[in-house]
Amino acid sequence: MSAPFNPRPVPPDERTLGAWDYTVLWGSYGAGLLVMVAGTLLVPALGFGAAIAAIVAGTVIGNLILLVPTVMGADHGLPTMASLRPTLGSAGSYLPSVVNVVQLVGWTAFELIIMTRAAGAITHRLLGTSLHWFWLVFFTLVCVAFALGGPLVVVRVWLEKVGIWLLLLTTVYLTYYLLSHYGLSRALSQPGKGGLTFPQAVDIVVAMPLSWLPLAADYSRFARSARRAALGTYVGFFVTNIWFYALGALAVLALGTSGIVQAILALPIGVAALILVLVDETDNAFADLYSCAVSAGNIFSRVPQRAFVVLFGVVAFVAAAVLPMGRYESFLFLLGSVFAPLFGVVTADYFLLRRRRIDADAVYEKSGPAFDWMAVFSWAVGVAAYQFITRDLPQVGASIPSFA
Repeated sequence: MSAPFNPRPVPPDERTLGAWDYTVLWGSYGAGLLVMVAGTLLVPALGFGAAIAAIVAGTVIGNLILLVPTVMGADHGLPTMASLRPTLGSAGSYLPSVVNVVQLVGWTAFELIIMTRAAGAITHRLLGTSLHWFWLVFFTLVCVAFALGGPLVVVRVWLEKVGIWLLLLTTVYLTYYLLSHYGLSRALSQPGKGGLTFPQAVDIVVAMPLSWLPLAADYSRFARSARRAALGTYVGFFVTNIWFYALGALAVLALGTSGIVQAILALPIGVAALILVLVDETDNAFADLYSCAVSAGNIFSRVPQRAFVVLFGVVAFVAAAVLPMGRYESFLFLLGSVFAPLFGVVTADYFLLRRRRIDADAVYEKSGPAFDWMAVFSWAVGVAAYQFITRDLPQVGASIPSFA
């Protein structure tokens, strides 16, 4: 029988990951088919040049915020939701834990959907049938197996030896093909058609690193130092997030379609390229599922983590079977509205007030207040500000004001 989830800080002898490990890990997390899908939301509403500017700006901003939980996890060896206890109170940390579980089940379902569609497109071309349900079950089982293995196994055994190199090979090929057949100057000359403001585009890009905020400390707690974790996280995610957002936008212009799977499949050696992208995509779903279980463990610490992995794997499978992809853009905006202001509050408390000093061993004790109502109220004000700006002042952009 599995042991209960141990929420205590990771002991020093298990903190073995360095800057290269985190560059590989977050380089893999910043890439994927869903990132390319997000890139297709930017054009042709914006011109390609404006889209690239929004991608770079959004990644720079989002990555800086992503370093907040990264440093917190490396400082004290605690997962993200446990790191919120000093700020929000023990029971107060349950609020973002619940939100995080819901959003991570959603992300896992989105990943399963996009992987199932991609694999189905391959088998339909080769065999004449998509094998939809086979692929959905297959990818669910793979993601559950990765989540049961944990981040140390995934980084050292899978990503560094196989996954990151397959990703690099595929990305270089896709970039070369799109640029050689469409041309960078031609892409930059395309005007925008309207319907999306530049600040809104930046918010769409910022939403991607913000969606990783509740997960970052779950992995940086295994770091040898905060500096190594921060450097690897920033560099790895910066490079691939920009690269894959730009690939998605370029694919719309070069191939005349926002259907990324069909676009890749139409390329020479498209089947091979899509297979390689799929191989890398599984670790993104692993991260969502693994951190979903870790977040649930912040509330129910006596339940075995393996049980949560299996449970949420089943829930994500069901969600993937019925979830529409058409609301993806709204999903990204919703994530930003919740986590940008939350980590604004956490940044002020942890870095400015506490000066990065907390008693990690006492985090789970019941001696402190259950709720820090001022912190929860500030978070709520930030969420309201984000929603108001997005609805009534889209030309301003909501991420930075709500964070502040």
